[in-house]
Amino acid sequence: MSLHDRLSEDLKLAMKARDQLRMDVIRMIKAAVMNKEMEIKKDLDDAEMSRVMTTMIKQRRESVEQFEKGNRAELAAKERQEITILESYLPQALSPDQLATLVDSVIQETGARTLKEIGAVMKAVMVRLAGQPVDGKQVSDLVRAKLQ
Repeated sequence: MSLHDRLSEDLKLAMKARDQLRMDVIRMIKAAVMNKEMEIKKDLDDAEMSRVMTTMIKQRRESVEQFEKGNRAELAAKERQEITILESYLPQALSPDQLATLVDSVIQETGARTLKEIGAVMKAVMVRLAGQPVDGKQVSDLVRAKLQ
């Protein structure tokens, strides 16, 4: 079942269960995907949809930080619930060990030795991680640590 179909089915189930938060999040996902499709003028595949949802998760994490700084715990909690729902539609994330192994193999393949070559390593790593939920900052920190 494609991600488009799964979202449609889950929206129907959420409507029947009267789960307002899940309905709102699924509608936000569908709207974001539709906007992206209109922007690039083609239908998104599951990997591209995952990238859109990863961006949405990143935005919500930033919102959680801002709400916590502003002492708005109830809004931060709502954003965390939205993150949980969004993550349920993404493929399983790599473990830190798997990520480290991937970075090591890319460094060997590219022959990178210094921090000046971090761009080439990052590009190759992110290509391999396409469609997977991964924090670019975490990958960048790991590559930087391995190249020092």
